[in-house]
Amino acid sequence: MIKRTLLFSNPVYLSTRDDQLLVDYPDQGEKVARAKRLKVEPRPGSKSVPIEDIGVMILEDPQITITNGAIRKLIANNVAMIYCDEKHMPVGSVLPTRGHSEQSERFQLQITASQALKKNLWKQLIEAKIRNQAAVLQYNAISHQHLKYLSQQVLSGDTSNVEARAAAYYWDKIFRIEHFTRQRFGAPPNNLLNYGYAVLRAVVSRALMSSGLFPTFGIHHKNKYNAFCLADDIMEPYRPYVDQLVIEIMEEESDIEELTTSIKRKLLQIPVLDIVIEGKRSPLLVGVSRTTNSLYECYAKMRRTLLLPKFQA
Repeated sequence: MIKRTLLFSNPVYLSTRDDQLLVDYPDQGEKVARAKRLKVEPRPGSKSVPIEDIGVMILEDPQITITNGAIRKLIANNVAMIYCDEKHMPVGSVLPTRGHSEQSERFQLQITASQALKKNLWKQLIEAKIRNQAAVLQYNAISHQHLKYLSQQVLSGDTSNVEARAAAYYWDKIFRIEHFTRQRFGAPPNNLLNYGYAVLRAVVSRALMSSGLFPTFGIHHKNKYNAFCLADDIMEPYRPYVDQLVIEIMEEESDIEELTTSIKRKLLQIPVLDIVIEGKRSPLLVGVSRTTNSLYECYAKMRRTLLLPKFQA
């Protein structure tokens, strides 16, 4: 089943009943609170969503109220909850601490993985990332042969830093914007990329926990201030899907200086983007789970290669 992505940009009261997420708006808030105090059935007019149908939930407005019971049920159902700052940019997420019945054993395999294995896994991730970057350029009728060449030059652990050379070429070409540079606080469409990557990161973190792996213990990323090193590793081959979506948004929207509701709704399509792994199409949310499960199998020496997406239009 394809999971839903919910965006709350206005004040709401979120609670739960019978495994449903109940959504009440400000004009109903006092009625809801009164009904709860009196222990009676609240609110005709409330909206509800089955919690089992939710995959990602984004909370933007600072006046959103969510009950502890709702949080517990959302976490138990492995919903990635993303919190945003005053600029509506994602700043954090909530993930379950118990994602798999064999979690302790899988954590141990992850922690004790050899450097040789990690270097080989990083090589696979970067090769796939650069191939997908090349495919995005090709799809947009931009010269891509140099990236195809670079994808074949990646060494174990990418010790010659082919990723950086590919990135320099890729970002110079992809948006057809003179002197564009990819920077966190750079000019648009960096704002769209930041939002899209944050959603992707939450999806990957959710999948890692479902596979019994911890998002902090990375393969290549090792920043001691980063709690999502492994998520940042695994999302690399998926980034070009976000890039392509941003290209399409730029073609449709006349103004991308601000993250409008229209733009955010389009970026929230990320979990359901169509991807291909080993010739099989699936939503990105499902494909990421296949990738993270294959990562566990590599740690457990059950397989040697990751299941990674291949960009196809």
